[in-house]
Amino acid sequence: MRNLMRILGSIMAVCFTVMIVLLTLSILKRSTFETGKASYSPHVAVLDLSGIISSSASFIKETEALEQNKQCKAAIIRINSPGGVVAPSQEIYDAIKRLDTKIPVVISMGSLAASGGYYAALGGRTIFANPGTLTASIGVIMEFMNTEKLFDWAKVERVTMKAGKLKDVGSPTRKMMPEEKEFIQSLLNDVHAQFRAAVKERRHLTDEELEKTTDGRIMTGVQAKNAKLIDAIGGYQQAVKQAKKLAGLPDSAPVIIKEASHGLLKDLLFGDPEEESRWDHLFDVLSHAVSTLTDSSKWRVLYLSPLG
Repeated sequence: MRNLMRILGSIMAVCFTVMIVLLTLSILKRSTFETGKASYSPHVAVLDLSGIISSSASFIKETEALEQNKQCKAAIIRINSPGGVVAPSQEIYDAIKRLDTKIPVVISMGSLAASGGYYAALGGRTIFANPGTLTASIGVIMEFMNTEKLFDWAKVERVTMKAGKLKDVGSPTRKMMPEEKEFIQSLLNDVHAQFRAAVKERRHLTDEELEKTTDGRIMTGVQAKNAKLIDAIGGYQQAVKQAKKLAGLPDSAPVIIKEASHGLLKDLLFGDPEEESRWDHLFDVLSHAVSTLTDSSKWRVLYLSPLG
C-alpha cells in the first residue's frame, strides 16, 4: 500500500509540474506578443476571425485597439468562418472597413470564408484566398420544421396563445400559411439586398456581374477570383507581403499575432487550430516528465514529504 501511495504521489507531482510549466510558457508567450519589443516598433498585426459568427463585441474591441496603436501600420484579418448571424457579420464588416480608413487591412481567407465570413471580408482593402478556399455563398437562409404529424402520432395536443397575427410565424406545430411564407420571404429578400449592396459597392461589380455571383452559390478561391469577388490567389505569406507593401514597411518588419481570447485553459490544451507546434511542445514536456519520473532520486523528496 505504501508503494502504491508513493506512485500516486509521483503521478500527482508530475501532473502539477506539467501544468506549472505550461502556465509559465503561456504567460511568457502572451507577454512576448503583447508587450514584447516588437509592439513598440512599426509592425503588422494579425487578427483571427474563426468559427460561427454569433457575436462581434470581442472582435470589434481588437480592431479599436489597433486603431489606437500608433505602431501598428497594417492589419491582416485571417478568416476561417462559415458565416453566422447577420447583424454581427455586418458589425464586423463595418469594423474592418473603419479600421481600413486608418491603416491598410488585408484579408487572408483560410479553408472557409463563406456567407457572413465573406460579408466580413468585404471590409478589407485587399482580399486573398487560396485556390481551394470555399467562399462566396452570398445569400440568406432560414429553415423551419413541421412536426404536426409527429404530435398527431404521439397524441399530443399543442395550444398556442398569441396577440399579434404573425407572432408565432414559423411554428413547428402547424403548416405555414401562404401569407406567412410571403412575410418570411420579404425578410430574407431585404437582408439579401443589404448583402448584395455591400458586394456591389466594395467589389465594383456591374448589375450583370452581381446577378451571376449573388445567387447563394459557394465558390472556390479560383472561381471567386474569376468572379471578381476577391483580388488575388494567395495564402497567409502573400497577405503578409501585401500588408507590408501597403504600409511601406520593410520585409524585416515584425508581425504580431493577436490570438483570440478563448480562455487560458482552452489555449493551453488546444491552442490555435492551425498551429500544431503547441501540441508538439505539450508532448515534449510530458515525455520529459515521464522520463524524469523513472529517476526516483529526483522525486523522492516530493513524494515522501506529503506522505511521511
